Amino acid sequence: MSEFERSRRMPAPADQVFRQASDVGKLDLWMPRDLHVRAEEPPAVTVHEDETGQDERALLRAEREQLRMEWGTRDVDRYAGWLQVAGIDDASSDVTVHLSFFDEGHTPPAEAVEHALDESLERLAEQVRQAA
Repeated sequence: MSEFERSRRMPAPADQVFRQASDVGKLDLWMPRDLHVRAEEPPAVTVHEDETGQDERALLRAEREQLRMEWGTRDVDRYAGWLQVAGIDDASSDVTVHLSFFDEGHTPPAEAVEHALDESLERLAEQVRQAA
C-alpha cells in the first residue's frame, strides 16, 4: 500500500472552504485535471479518467459537521482518500488531502501523485479566493 498526504493554508474560514471543496458540481475545478466526477445516487459517483478513458464506480461522502470528505472505489479496492478542513481563525483554514493506493501495480509514481496533490490544493485555494 502507498500513502500520500499534502496540506495547504486556505484564505477563508473552514466552512467556506469545505463548501467549495465538497460541491460535487465543482470537483472538476480543483481535482486532478484528468479526473472527472459525475454524481449518481448519493453517495455513488462515477470517476472518468482521461488517460485511460475508463469510468470507475466510486463512493463520495461529505460530512459537513466534521468538515470531512471521504472517497474510494466501489468494485475493487484500488484507492481511497479523504479531505479534512480545519479552521485556523476567522479568515483562514488548513486543508489536508490524503490518498491511499492499495494495489502497488496501479499506484502512480510518487512524484506524479505529490505534484497532482499540490496542484489540486492550489486550484482549490484559487477557487476559494474567487468565491469570497
